[in-house]
Order: sequence, then C-alpha cells, then structure tokens
Amino acid sequence: MDETPAPLSEPANTGTALDRRAELSEFLRTRRARLKPEDVGLHGFGRHRRVPGLRREELAQLAGVSVAYYTRLEQGNGRNVSAEVLDSIARALRLSDAEHAHLTHLAKPKQHKKKSSARPQQVRTSLRQLLDTMDGVPSYVVGRRTEILAWNRMAAAVFGDWSELPPAERNWARLVFLRPEYRDLFVDWEQKAIDIVCALRMDAGCHPDDPRLSALVGELSVKSEEFRRLWATHDVKEKSHGVKLLHHPLVGELALRFESFRLPDDGEQSMLIYHAEPSSPSAEALRLLASWGADATRSGTGRPAPSA
Repeated sequence: MDETPAPLSEPANTGTALDRRAELSEFLRTRRARLKPEDVGLHGFGRHRRVPGLRREELAQLAGVSVAYYTRLEQGNGRNVSAEVLDSIARALRLSDAEHAHLTHLAKPKQHKKKSSARPQQVRTSLRQLLDTMDGVPSYVVGRRTEILAWNRMAAAVFGDWSELPPAERNWARLVFLRPEYRDLFVDWEQKAIDIVCALRMDAGCHPDDPRLSALVGELSVKSEEFRRLWATHDVKEKSHGVKLLHHPLVGELALRFESFRLPDDGEQSMLIYHAEPSSPSAEALRLLASWGADATRSGTGRPAPSA
C-alpha cells in the first residue's frame, strides 16, 4: 500500500529565518546554567550567587579560553571560532554528542543552497516499496521538521491514518502538540513531546535559515503553552532506539520497541521501525490489528477530529 503523501503546499505565512546568533547565545547560556561549581570541581564561592549555574569566568577557566573570548561567543559571535575551542567548551559544559554537534552547527554553520528548504522532500520508490513489504511491522519515514513522509499499513493502524489528514498536518510536532487524541495515544506524552522538540532544535541548528521551520515553531509557540516551555529549554538529543508505551483505542496497551535508521543517501530522512517482544501481549495485539486490515486503519488516531 503506497502511503507517500503529496508534496507539501507552501504555507500562507512561511515566517522568517531563526536568529542563529540568538540561538547560539541561548544554547550556551542554558548549558552553563545547568552546571553547578561543585559539579566541575570548583568552589561555590558562598551560598549567594547572582547567576544560576556557572559564571562565565568559571566556564572560561575550565575551557582554557579568555573570559572576553567566551563572552563574545556566548553573545552569539561565533565567527572564526576554531573546532578545537568548541571542543574545549563542549567538554567544559559536559555536552552530549548531540549537543556538541548542535553547538558546532550554530557556531560554524554550513552553507546551504538558498532554495534547498523549499524543495519538497522525496522518498525513493524502492523505499516505499520496502515499507509495503514489511507486513505486520509498523514503519514510517520522517524527514526535516518532523514531517511524516511515507508509512505502511501497520503504521496507520497503530498511529492513525495520516492519509486522511491534509499534507501540511502530517507532521509529528503538529500531531503531538495540537491534536488531543495523541495525548491519549502516548502513555508518556511529556517524553514524546520532549523528543519532538529536541528533534526540531537539532533541525534548527542545521538549518536556521529555513522559513518553514521558523513558521512551524512560531505557530506551535502561539498555540501550545507546553511547546513554548519545552522550546525555551534549548535541549537537544537524538534517540536511535527505545520503547514506546501506547494506549491504542482498539487493542489497549502496547509496548513497542523502535529502531531509527538514518538513510545513507539522505541524512535528513530516517526510517523508524517498531516491533513487539515475541509472544508478548503487544505482539498479539499487533497481529489483531494486522488481521483487521482497513477497519483498524479507519479507527486510528489520525482521523480528523469532528467539527465542534
């Protein structure tokens, strides 16, 4: 079954590019604020500190750079900063691999073609055919801005029939933050929301000049208080595997393991594959959904909500 959506239409308001210098400044400030002097072997200098976390001079000392140099960087001026200095700052801030990569993207952005973000994301025909052959295994391809690009019948049965949604709504961030049925679907909705925001932050670091991404962030910030709160944390991370607990409207509780594979010929697309432990209640539930076919798909969470 071919579930690849049509190319997204251009939104009425594409917004403006994100401010890379502001993103760099806030990311460094929030990473510094989460560290305490005792975390890195420094004295706390008394109980009364005017700033949360490390002071700029303390961070500069740990990184082996001058206070003036680090201050310029935290003010968003990453021009001519070397990879070695970024490595030292990343170590001082105890950044994860994903956070280190994000810092590098913000401080030393790669040059992208101006119209690259406007081109529709395409999924190879052979990859769509592969999805269709994975019978009984919920799988889909997600691209930039958490856009859902292609999926198979079992993904529709588990997560909802996205073909019934307008192309612009086939987006994990929109689904999670703006559609109430997805709050019911994910047992740990908060963690799912965090994962989505972290993915968008990573995307923003790689493509701060993407007006579509800026428009999405702007819309979600207006419509969702939870999104505003999570976006302000500037957290980034990548999850390549894990377990998702779902409460499906037809079969009840599902515990599904997932693996995420970044496509070798397009690093901006990933295939996610879900499976249940053999002989588990979740495995039996997936078999039931597969046997119900189109009936299970039509009953999924992707069905548009009725008008008020």
